[in-house]
Amino acid sequence: MRLPLKEKFIFIFLLIIVCSFRTVAQVYETPVDYMDHISKANMTITEKYLVYLSGMSHGKSARKVEKRRLELVQLISNTRFDIRGMPPYKGDKTFRDTTVAYLKILDNVFNEDYGKIVNMEEIAEQSYDAMEAYMLAKEKANEKLHEASLKQNEMQKQFAAKNNVRLIDSETEMDSKMKTATAIMSHYDEVYLIFFKSYKQEGYLMEAVNQKNINSVEQNLNSLRKFSEEGLSKLKEMKGYNGDASLIIACRNLLNFYKTEAMQGSYITDFFLKTDNFSKLKKQFDAKSGSRRTQKDVDEYNKAVNDLNASVNDFNRSNTEFNKQRSSGLDGWNKAVKDFLDNYIPVQRR
Repeated sequence: MRLPLKEKFIFIFLLIIVCSFRTVAQVYETPVDYMDHISKANMTITEKYLVYLSGMSHGKSARKVEKRRLELVQLISNTRFDIRGMPPYKGDKTFRDTTVAYLKILDNVFNEDYGKIVNMEEIAEQSYDAMEAYMLAKEKANEKLHEASLKQNEMQKQFAAKNNVRLIDSETEMDSKMKTATAIMSHYDEVYLIFFKSYKQEGYLMEAVNQKNINSVEQNLNSLRKFSEEGLSKLKEMKGYNGDASLIIACRNLLNFYKTEAMQGSYITDFFLKTDNFSKLKKQFDAKSGSRRTQKDVDEYNKAVNDLNASVNDFNRSNTEFNKQRSSGLDGWNKAVKDFLDNYIPVQRR
């Protein structure tokens, strides 16, 4: 019987699919082959994730490496489709299905959790609470990834045991890189939050100074001293990553500056008070004609001028010195962060 052209095309198409499936099935003749295929797929995802993490770690915001995140999400989706299409191994579909479930979790984390993290990053700099929430969101997302990975590894062990495969309990290079990257970023985030709390508080102090709000200046000076002392106390209890305390030292230097600035900040309120006092006194002095001014009026006015000039000189001198120390401390912190991340998280460009 001769098939019409249309039916012949459909028949050939179906034949190709069947043959392709049989070819795939024949590849997994041993449980090792089956496990190897899944392992390589997971490794490809890990490599792509390290590229994404590397981009975020080397001076790039989550928004700037958004393309890499989307590429990772697409890779996870493609891999999940690939694994789902694998045949059960000798009728056992447990390892395949749990791997698909694991990839679903990855898809949710990088698609939804990290999608929210990208948006949170845009407002994280606005306050310490926002930054803390941003850091916590990243930590929670990483915990989900870690828990999913543990479950996947456990299922792999069960599959291996069921099929008499002896696993060598050793980390792959990718596993090692993932653990290292997680530990590095955990240490960095912990120190960064301590830095950011005092850094942000000093920003509020500068705003109060610009507004010449004496009450706000005093409140922010007290808060800056409190936060810097709290931060210094926390740093004492911390250990550096792998013996490297460079971030801790740089942060401690900056917090010591903030503490000194807060303790010696009375020159700011003194300047504002004497400026306000002189303004009031000058207004009263100018309201009197020369003939009505007493020697006491003149002496008080001259004293106010001298006090104001001395306060202006002290204000300018202190500002100049603190600006130098602040710049030096921030430069030291930024350099320490760059060197730390450059040393421990290699740039990944795949």
